[in-house]
Amino acid sequence: MERSQMDNSPTSAIMELANLISVSMSLTAVVKLKVPDTIWQNGSNNPLSAAEILSAAAAGPGGDAENLQRILRLLTSYGVFNQHIGEDGSETRYSLTEVGKALAADENGLSYAPYILQHHQDAMMLAWPLVHEAVLDPSSEPFVKVHGERPYSYYGKNPEMNLLMQKAMSGASVPFMKAFLDGYDGFQGVETLVDVGGSSGDCLRMIMTKYQRIEHVGGDMLKSIPPGDAIFMKWLLLSSTDEECAQVLKNCCDVLPWGGKLIVCEPLMPNSTDNSPTCRALLQEDIFLMTMYRTKGKHRTAMEFRELGLAAGFPNFKADFRIDDFFTVLEFQK
Repeated sequence: MERSQMDNSPTSAIMELANLISVSMSLTAVVKLKVPDTIWQNGSNNPLSAAEILSAAAAGPGGDAENLQRILRLLTSYGVFNQHIGEDGSETRYSLTEVGKALAADENGLSYAPYILQHHQDAMMLAWPLVHEAVLDPSSEPFVKVHGERPYSYYGKNPEMNLLMQKAMSGASVPFMKAFLDGYDGFQGVETLVDVGGSSGDCLRMIMTKYQRIEHVGGDMLKSIPPGDAIFMKWLLLSSTDEECAQVLKNCCDVLPWGGKLIVCEPLMPNSTDNSPTCRALLQEDIFLMTMYRTKGKHRTAMEFRELGLAAGFPNFKADFRIDDFFTVLEFQK
């Protein structure tokens, strides 16, 4: 059988699917071993061998370069590292791809590395064997069935987990907001902005740095929301049920003046499933939500958001500004 036929065989496909955990846990391993930061070295991105990485990262006495190379080799096949093989084939070095650079700390000490660690910490991993329970009994999440409480409550009792969550959110939010504010001008003319669910406040600070006339007030989205010219929320509706989304949107609509708008940043699910990396990432994150946070929280399509908005009293809806392949800006306007 030719190699191309072997690569497309059902056996190869099912073997890859069965072992995908090797990818996510290898990604976690290189973050724990500080491999991306070691290669990056203030932007140098110099190719290093596994032995050189272990030495520079001070991984401890007796680190096994061969085992590290096995991990690097796997992640190279998924586009995290570039592989540089010596002319004589005697030594292989690795540098970061554009994907891998997202794991190296930037000038502000931010990266997606905490996001990787947050997703794969022990408390989360214990919930994964119960994914099927979300189908059999959606009244509570697999995470709750393991730990007896929801993640945010659990984090509150574990300071290290809470800190990791905050770092993960900052590492993901700040580059997102930079791209958002560079391309989106929907805050023009807004004087009072209601920030719903602002968490650590990184997003609001960045908005107010660019639009210095804006005043802000906070709100509880499921109870009542203060009035303003515009309301902003990011990554909140995905962890809400349809009923909660409807209530949140109605609360927003009730306090906005005519012409006021609700600005929402959310992942947008495609209408049909394909095998593109973006679609797969959205679908994977959807199952993560179902397992850890809300069995009936979910990523939604533009049509689903439009229908929720209409039911809440918003006659106008737009979903035509994409931050990147993953996130979209939604506008609900009275």
